Amino acid sequence: QVYCIVFVLFGFCLQAQEVIIHQDLEHFEGQKAYYVSFGQHVDLSHINPNWTKEQKGMAVFKALKNHALETQRGLISYLDERDITYRSFYITNTVYVKSDIKVLNQISRLTGVKRITPETPFVATPIKEEAYIGFRDSTFIDWGLIKIGADKVWEMGITGEGAIIAGEDTGYDWEHPALKSKYRGYDALTQTADHNYNWHDAIHEISPLHGDTMPTPELNPCGLDVPYPCDDNRHGTHTMGTMIGSDTINQTGVAPGAKWMACRNMERGYGTPFTYLECFEWFLAPTDLDGLNPDPTLAPHVINNSWSCPVMEGCDTSNFFLLEDAVNMLKKAGVVVVVSAGNSGAGGCETINTPAAIFENSFTVGATRSNDAIAGFSSRGPVTVDGSGRMKPNVSAPGVSVLSSIPGGGYARFSGTSMAGPHVAGAVGLMISANPSIAGHVEEIETILEQTAVYTLDSSCTNVDSLFYRNNVFGYGRIDVYEAVLRALEFVSSTDNDQIRSNNFEVFPNPFNDVITIAIADEPLRGHLRISNVSGKTVYDQQLDLHKGHNRVHIPIRTNQVLFYRFVSDQGIIFTGKLIKA
Repeated sequence: QVYCIVFVLFGFCLQAQEVIIHQDLEHFEGQKAYYVSFGQHVDLSHINPNWTKEQKGMAVFKALKNHALETQRGLISYLDERDITYRSFYITNTVYVKSDIKVLNQISRLTGVKRITPETPFVATPIKEEAYIGFRDSTFIDWGLIKIGADKVWEMGITGEGAIIAGEDTGYDWEHPALKSKYRGYDALTQTADHNYNWHDAIHEISPLHGDTMPTPELNPCGLDVPYPCDDNRHGTHTMGTMIGSDTINQTGVAPGAKWMACRNMERGYGTPFTYLECFEWFLAPTDLDGLNPDPTLAPHVINNSWSCPVMEGCDTSNFFLLEDAVNMLKKAGVVVVVSAGNSGAGGCETINTPAAIFENSFTVGATRSNDAIAGFSSRGPVTVDGSGRMKPNVSAPGVSVLSSIPGGGYARFSGTSMAGPHVAGAVGLMISANPSIAGHVEEIETILEQTAVYTLDSSCTNVDSLFYRNNVFGYGRIDVYEAVLRALEFVSSTDNDQIRSNNFEVFPNPFNDVITIAIADEPLRGHLRISNVSGKTVYDQQLDLHKGHNRVHIPIRTNQVLFYRFVSDQGIIFTGKLIKA
């Protein structure tokens, strides 16, 4: 039941239903920061999976923005009238507020408010990323690039041209020789840079986690709200070098022909749910340097996230949904979200336990050594912190003694899953460069990377029934970008053929028992359905005539496993996806 009180005086409605308020917010003195979340979720069912990335991005942006404007109107009016500090997020329909307890209690009674959670930094602990730091050397192609087959992709003439790769991290030294010419905002002809839509700084204050007695902007080497890419820690510059870096001596980047854009979400290595969320939203629809005129058509194809949000930074089970909503919306908008698994592997199983690595729609990456063994520090699944038991990571990639760029024009070797994730983000760039029509088809990109990975059996953290297709140490295995690019070249988007442009191809249920249903939305399709297991062995191979509507297909497979389907229509359209036999 909802009712309005003194509308003329206050301009808002109060509600009778219960609001979930975190226990840390029941009593406090002075000013405190918190998130006000609304329960209503936007309807995105109208988004066609066959749309282009630009079409998906624009549709998601408009739907989220309009929904947030409608549901947050009462709260925003209340805050504006009282000149209270806030920041609205449309990507997760949440408003960040800083106020006293009296205002919080009033807000909890506004219509639509469902949950209020704190932003609570805890005591400082050592820096998140342990790294081995060496010196610049004369290695032309770093070992990890050869291991995943990037050099073989370059020999095909594919180096990442046309792909936009993004990073959110401690910032980036955009003038580093390995990065400068690849920065999307840089014009080599005029030797000038335009940072609008290419850079955003979400660091507006010094993190209390450093324990600085006088938290002034001067403490940060870059300062705050910087209008150009700057790295206050070296970590971000190193990750970007692994994605796209190269100079006349060192080849460190998987996709050296790609362009990059970026957002700073950590202050000298520490972030908060607020800074992570701000960067996620900016990537969905990048803005100019004033934060205005958002344009979702300028969103990246893939985002690398070599960070975690532990309890000490304010992330816990009460607010996991904030970052998960953001990851889900980015995937819906056609953006691949690559996330490092974390460096707590010494603790054994169930150590993938922080956002954003724990989420279903994050593409989570573990770290391997040069001999393809798992790195001892690489965090393992399953994910239990949220009660899901979800298998993670998705894949693994080189992450030990990785050579890449650091601020000031130098190079160093770092180790960590932070180094593994950028290999995967670069791999996505090569796949999109090889076949631009796959851009925006996130599920297909991720499935290809999983299906072509080099599998390693490891039963230490895995249920016995799933040993033969995936485990909680390596995921589907160490990525092979050469094989992934070959598979990506086979992908044909239905939008590439006007004759069956409106056809939808949907397979369900997933997981399935003995029968799958293939739903065709428009005209009938005749073609060939091939289903294979993770090792590539064909387990079902039939010619099918599919009519409009639901088509039941019996799949005689006994063993529980992950499968991959590939339907090639007589018109040459290819539909691919992943199935789980329950």
